[in-house]
Amino acid sequence: MSTIDPAGATLVIGATGTTGRRTADRLIAAGHRVRAASRGATPLPGAEPVRFDWYDPAGFDAAVTGADRVYLVPPIGDPDPAAVMLPFLDRARAAGVRRAVLLSSSAIAEGGPAVGQVHRALPGLFDEWAVLRPSWFMQNFTGTHAHADSIRTDGEILTAAGSGRVGFVDADDIAAVAVRALTDDRAPDADLVLTGPQALSHDDIAAILTDVTGRPVVHRPLTYEAMCERLAAVIPPEFAAMLAGMDRAIAEGAEDRTTDTVLRLTGRPPHDFRAVAERELSGRAEPAAGTAPTTAAHPDGPTGAACG
Repeated sequence: MSTIDPAGATLVIGATGTTGRRTADRLIAAGHRVRAASRGATPLPGAEPVRFDWYDPAGFDAAVTGADRVYLVPPIGDPDPAAVMLPFLDRARAAGVRRAVLLSSSAIAEGGPAVGQVHRALPGLFDEWAVLRPSWFMQNFTGTHAHADSIRTDGEILTAAGSGRVGFVDADDIAAVAVRALTDDRAPDADLVLTGPQALSHDDIAAILTDVTGRPVVHRPLTYEAMCERLAAVIPPEFAAMLAGMDRAIAEGAEDRTTDTVLRLTGRPPHDFRAVAERELSGRAEPAAGTAPTTAAHPDGPTGAACG
């Protein structure tokens, strides 16, 4: 049986981010108490804003006060997030947090690099837990990710993924699973790989975007080296190599899969990319261009050698 107190609060770390905001909104709509944690303590309707920075442990105790559940979004771009996350998790457990749900990545297995080390530690820290391992986000092509930026400005998607296919997943579906993992009487106590209903290539994505928006969009394949060099112009070389390496893994088939996790946990099938594109791109103003590359799909990833 769960030890979760129905009256307890859920601490949502990264509450202004792609999955954190959606998770917080769903929890609030369902009547749950939410402590919305972000570096700026940004107010969210219906939630208690909490100032939180992974690199400021002085704020850890205040953040977990009154919470018995936590949704964990690792620090983006940190090759060793365990160094800051594990001390926080120790404090959270001591303060009464009983259930932890970690956002990881389909590209990173338990015990792997980066957030894979937090994944390995989680079951030993909490009796109730889940690790969400989503594939690449559909919102990479519709929101503020570099792909969406290049689609808006140049009508093209640049990758080193070749014709490799990916089970792209809707961030709304990730949030729906996160809420179930946080609030169900019985925690999943499992590693959950989340995908959409189809594995699509970037050529497929470009064709759907062309159809939905009425503007030509093409996929322009790059070599690993060219992609790494392009990314290294705006982000640290080690991080650029990591992202380019993920593209190369896609080209080799690493993400060509789908799972039934969204259906099993939410009772409904995951959204397909066309539906998400129509929902987010039809009949509304597009976000401003000029966004730097991010890892919206994977909060962390395997470390890699510098470009070259």
